[in-house]
Amino acid sequence: MLTKSIAIAADHAGLPLKTELVHELDRRGFRVIDLGTAREASVDYPDYAEALAHCIESGKVDRGVLICGSGIGMSIAANRHREVRAALCRDTESARLARQHNDANVLVLGGRVTPIDQAKACLEAFLDTPFEGGRHARRVAKLA
Repeated sequence: MLTKSIAIAADHAGLPLKTELVHELDRRGFRVIDLGTAREASVDYPDYAEALAHCIESGKVDRGVLICGSGIGMSIAANRHREVRAALCRDTESARLARQHNDANVLVLGGRVTPIDQAKACLEAFLDTPFEGGRHARRVAKLA
């Protein structure tokens, strides 16, 4: 089986959730590219969104996960990049639809507002749902 790579990054507020999700990704057989942070000291979320966006833009990974306190800052920062379609998700339905209809390639979660079990369920839906294409492909193409 070919091991897929996925990038993950978080600021200080997302560090605890990132740590849990790295274990979940390892368990699922992904090669995880952990872009930080690894410390609880305050850091700037745009730096981590930028690092993950560069991984996608360079083709190093197809998908990624970003986590900050609310998820809002990471979403804004990541979506400044044309190759990134970052979706802030709080439930499995939004994670599923983000993939199915929007071909989202970055899952964004709020470390302070998303319980770990819910975050794992969102991650599962994000990873397991294919892009539907069809009429959605035309719309997604307009984003690029």
